[in-house]
Amino acid sequence: MKLHELAHPAAVLPAELDGFRIELRPEQERADIVLDRPPFNVVSMLARDQLRIAFEALDADERIRVIVLRGAGEHFSSGGDIKGFLAATPEHVSKLAWNVAAPARCSKPVIAAGRGYCFGVGFELSLACDFRLATETTLYALPEQKLGQIPGSGGSARLQKMVGITRTKDIVMRSRRITGRQAFEWGVATDCLPDGELEKATDALVDELRAFSPIAQRTAKKLLNDTEDSPLSIAIELEGHCYSRLRSSEDFREGVEAFHSKRKPNFVGR
Repeated sequence: MKLHELAHPAAVLPAELDGFRIELRPEQERADIVLDRPPFNVVSMLARDQLRIAFEALDADERIRVIVLRGAGEHFSSGGDIKGFLAATPEHVSKLAWNVAAPARCSKPVIAAGRGYCFGVGFELSLACDFRLATETTLYALPEQKLGQIPGSGGSARLQKMVGITRTKDIVMRSRRITGRQAFEWGVATDCLPDGELEKATDALVDELRAFSPIAQRTAKKLLNDTEDSPLSIAIELEGHCYSRLRSSEDFREGVEAFHSKRKPNFVGR
């Protein structure tokens, strides 16, 4: 993946990416960030910095509507480079959560598609995405207690929002692994599929998301993220403001006209 292949990058990507690659599919308005350090796709400290830059660059690329984060091979990621923590400075470590939160800050829909191990920072990256597709082989875990540590990049905090304190303590304090099926039943995973259907399901979700208005999708994602901790009255107020702004968009007019004309809308993102 070279810098010149990205249109209007938000930040400069290095010529060599550390343990991952980017696959651009402009004809599908899609970009895949593929964790690729066989056999378990361990995420280095440098990769966390580069992943943040990659998400920022893809967010700025007008050819891309949906981003997919996935792992090459049989596993999403077994987690981070443990030795890298010992060599990192406190200043560098303090930025880890910001880097891992890049999928959440990205204005475009981000899908995490993972089979096999999804541990540590791999789980934290998935939790920062908008959609998580798991399979019957997926195992999620935050195993930091086994190292005398705790999750440090938003894992326990995001998980607690999704499943509550009791289940989060069970996962974090016992370094417990949960299956893709359990994750789906608990509301962590968007869906759990047979292992061989992951790619097909990912493709279908990408196409489904592409069919909606880009500006409506950006608005919905930001609204939901921003109001996660808001009182209900504030969330409703902000929702109303966002709704009002979208009513003046070209896409809303197109959607209404397409609905009444019984045709497929042609959204442009304005």
